[in-house]
Amino acid sequence: MVEDEGPVRVDSWIWSVRLTKTRSLAATACRAGHVRVNGERAKPAQTIRTGDEVRLFHVGRERIVVVSRLVRKRVGAPVAAECFVDNSPPAPPREVVAAAGVRDRGTGRPTKRDRREIERLRGA
Repeated sequence: MVEDEGPVRVDSWIWSVRLTKTRSLAATACRAGHVRVNGERAKPAQTIRTGDEVRLFHVGRERIVVVSRLVRKRVGAPVAAECFVDNSPPAPPREVVAAAGVRDRGTGRPTKRDRREIERLRGA
Protein backbone atom coordinates (compact mmCIF):
# COMPACT_ATOMS: atom_id res chain seq x y z
CA MET A 1 0.00 0.00 0.00
CA VAL A 2 1.45 3.36 -1.07
CA GLU A 3 0.57 6.32 1.14
CA ASP A 4 2.20 9.72 0.96
CA GLU A 5 1.91 12.66 3.31
CA GLY A 6 3.53 15.11 0.88
CA PRO A 7 1.71 17.12 -1.76
CA VAL A 8 0.05 15.19 -4.60
CA ARG A 9 -0.95 16.64 -7.97
CA VAL A 10 -4.67 16.50 -8.68
CA ASP A 11 -4.23 14.88 -12.12
CA SER A 12 -1.96 12.23 -10.64
CA TRP A 13 -4.39 11.51 -7.78
CA ILE A 14 -7.40 11.23 -10.14
CA TRP A 15 -5.48 8.69 -12.20
CA SER A 16 -4.11 6.87 -9.13
CA VAL A 17 -7.56 6.19 -7.67
CA ARG A 18 -8.87 5.05 -11.06
CA LEU A 19 -11.33 7.86 -11.81
CA THR A 20 -9.74 8.17 -15.27
CA LYS A 21 -8.05 5.55 -17.41
CA THR A 22 -4.81 7.46 -18.00
CA ARG A 23 -2.98 10.36 -16.39
CA SER A 24 -3.06 12.10 -19.74
CA LEU A 25 -6.87 12.01 -19.70
CA ALA A 26 -6.87 13.39 -16.16
CA ALA A 27 -4.58 16.28 -17.15
CA THR A 28 -6.68 17.00 -20.23
CA ALA A 29 -9.85 17.08 -18.10
CA CYS A 30 -8.16 19.56 -15.76
CA ARG A 31 -7.07 21.83 -18.61
CA ALA A 32 -10.58 21.70 -20.11
CA GLY A 33 -12.14 22.83 -16.83
CA HIS A 34 -13.84 19.52 -16.02
CA VAL A 35 -12.12 19.19 -12.64
CA ARG A 36 -12.94 21.35 -9.62
CA VAL A 37 -11.30 21.18 -6.22
CA ASN A 38 -13.40 22.72 -3.44
CA GLY A 39 -15.49 24.53 -6.07
CA GLU A 40 -12.55 26.12 -7.90
CA ARG A 41 -11.24 25.10 -11.33
CA ALA A 42 -8.14 22.98 -10.96
CA LYS A 43 -5.00 23.01 -13.07
CA PRO A 44 -3.26 19.64 -13.50
CA ALA A 45 -0.37 20.55 -11.15
CA GLN A 46 -2.59 21.82 -8.33
CA THR A 47 -1.96 19.97 -5.09
CA ILE A 48 -4.70 18.39 -3.03
CA ARG A 49 -4.98 17.46 0.63
CA THR A 50 -7.05 15.04 2.66
CA GLY A 51 -10.61 16.35 3.03
CA ASP A 52 -10.71 18.22 -0.31
CA GLU A 53 -13.80 17.76 -2.50
CA VAL A 54 -12.97 16.87 -6.10
CA ARG A 55 -15.63 17.16 -8.81
CA LEU A 56 -14.84 15.47 -12.11
CA PHE A 57 -17.07 15.56 -15.18
CA HIS A 58 -16.00 12.55 -17.26
CA VAL A 59 -17.74 10.26 -19.76
CA GLY A 60 -21.00 12.20 -19.55
CA ARG A 61 -21.26 11.87 -15.76
CA GLU A 62 -20.24 14.01 -12.81
CA ARG A 63 -18.23 12.30 -10.07
CA ILE A 64 -18.11 14.01 -6.66
CA VAL A 65 -15.51 12.54 -4.32
CA VAL A 66 -13.95 13.59 -1.02
CA VAL A 67 -10.26 12.77 -0.62
CA SER A 68 -9.71 10.46 2.35
CA ARG A 69 -6.16 9.30 1.56
CA LEU A 70 -3.42 10.63 -0.70
CA VAL A 71 -1.73 8.22 -3.07
CA ARG A 72 0.91 9.11 -5.60
CA LYS A 73 1.12 5.87 -7.62
CA ARG A 74 -1.69 3.90 -9.21
CA VAL A 75 -3.16 1.33 -6.83
CA GLY A 76 -5.49 -1.63 -7.18
CA ALA A 77 -9.25 -1.15 -7.27
CA PRO A 78 -9.91 -2.29 -3.65
CA VAL A 79 -7.27 0.10 -2.29
CA ALA A 80 -8.42 2.91 -4.61
CA ALA A 81 -11.97 2.62 -3.24
CA GLU A 82 -10.60 3.34 0.25
CA CYS A 83 -8.86 6.54 -0.91
CA PHE A 84 -12.03 8.56 -1.42
CA VAL A 85 -15.64 8.85 -0.32
CA ASP A 86 -17.95 8.82 -3.34
CA ASN A 87 -20.80 11.35 -3.05
CA SER A 88 -21.76 11.13 -6.74
CA PRO A 89 -25.37 10.88 -7.84
CA PRO A 90 -26.21 7.41 -9.14
CA ALA A 91 -25.41 6.74 -12.78
CA PRO A 92 -28.42 6.84 -15.11
CA PRO A 93 -29.66 3.43 -16.30
CA ARG A 94 -28.47 2.38 -19.73
CA GLU A 95 -32.00 2.54 -21.16
CA VAL A 96 -32.24 6.25 -20.31
CA VAL A 97 -29.02 7.14 -22.12
CA ALA A 98 -30.03 8.09 -25.64
CA ALA A 99 -28.31 6.22 -28.43
CA ALA A 100 -26.60 8.40 -31.01
CA GLY A 101 -28.01 8.36 -34.51
CA VAL A 102 -26.27 5.89 -36.80
CA ARG A 103 -25.50 7.01 -40.34
CA ASP A 104 -24.90 4.65 -43.22
CA ARG A 105 -21.30 4.25 -44.22
CA GLY A 106 -20.27 6.32 -47.23
CA THR A 107 -23.11 8.85 -47.02
CA GLY A 108 -20.69 11.73 -46.47
CA ARG A 109 -21.01 14.62 -44.08
CA PRO A 110 -24.43 15.35 -42.63
CA THR A 111 -26.32 18.23 -44.18
CA LYS A 112 -27.73 21.04 -42.10
CA ARG A 113 -31.10 19.29 -42.13
CA ASP A 114 -29.50 15.98 -41.05
CA ARG A 115 -27.64 17.74 -38.24
CA ARG A 116 -30.85 19.32 -36.94
CA GLU A 117 -32.61 15.93 -36.99
CA ILE A 118 -29.70 14.35 -35.08
CA GLU A 119 -29.83 17.15 -32.47
CA ARG A 120 -33.58 16.69 -32.10
CA LEU A 121 -33.06 12.93 -31.56
CA ARG A 122 -30.47 13.63 -28.88
CA GLY A 123 -32.77 16.09 -27.17
CA ALA A 124 -30.57 19.15 -27.63
